[in-house]
Amino acid sequence: MEKVIAYNRLDSTVLEKLSAIYDVEYFENIDPKNNTVFLNSLKQAEGIIGLDLPVDKDLLDKAPSLKIVSNVSTGYNNLDIGEMTKRNILATNTPGIVEDTTADLIMGIMISAARRISELDRYMKEGKWTNVLPPNMFGVNIHKKTLGIIGMGKIGTKIAKRAHLGFDMDILYHNRSRNFEIENEFNANYCSMEFLLENADFVCVMTPLSPETYHLIGEKEFKLMKETCIFINGSRGHVVDEEALIFALENKEIYGAALDVFQMEPINPDNPLLKLDNVVTTPHIGSSTYETELEMSKTAYSNLISGLTGERPANLINPEAFPNWNSAK
Repeated sequence: MEKVIAYNRLDSTVLEKLSAIYDVEYFENIDPKNNTVFLNSLKQAEGIIGLDLPVDKDLLDKAPSLKIVSNVSTGYNNLDIGEMTKRNILATNTPGIVEDTTADLIMGIMISAARRISELDRYMKEGKWTNVLPPNMFGVNIHKKTLGIIGMGKIGTKIAKRAHLGFDMDILYHNRSRNFEIENEFNANYCSMEFLLENADFVCVMTPLSPETYHLIGEKEFKLMKETCIFINGSRGHVVDEEALIFALENKEIYGAALDVFQMEPINPDNPLLKLDNVVTTPHIGSSTYETELEMSKTAYSNLISGLTGERPANLINPEAFPNWNSAK
């Protein structure tokens, strides 16, 4: 029976289904470089399925029988695609599933920051609501404001739809290329990042992490924003210079922030972002609903089965690694 490693956050029903046909070992929250049981399993593993396992040259050297790595996520920064392709090891992901769920979350934390929902929730639970709410505890409107989106991909498009159609917001966006469909459908305006930062009431970053986007938002960018601006990051923590963000918040250069991602995850409990009242934080939950996680697990399962049985997976990232890939296109 073929050996499969399941790693972190695979739905239990899918794990049970997988275990019925393969020799599966499941690992959760381990150190993959030093866990003896994991490293022994890696020697025989033909497939890996899971979330955020760093698959680099060192790991691949320890997995001589590996045929496929099936990521339970849209992103695949954890995979060394070049090294996997050299060894004809297939890499797959689960695209097209998280967009609506993540856009819901971004709108939720944006509203929470603007209306100070989490702060006022604590205010009530601490017994401070004893009279009419004082004006210094008021929030700000969302409707008819300007939302600037940096990175108008699939999730950015879903956010624009919710903001424009649901809250009558004006949309500015900055992207590597223009999207005329978005402009026509949501009256969005393509602009330079500088113009966006200077004019948006809400700035939302949704770019993928790459060498070009590392610390894309830093001291200079926060100084360009309005003092009334709320900054939202739903992309990757390293897209933002966290020290510059903390400085901007502490010195009232911007009004507040809503963050689902951080430079270090899990975040250090002593991080100043967790102490500031004008910051809403969530633990990287963009896709974390039962329905979405189940769909991703099912898709990753299908990808894995295809790869192990010699079929081309539906969500293959590196087609060059697939045998006779030119004829299989």
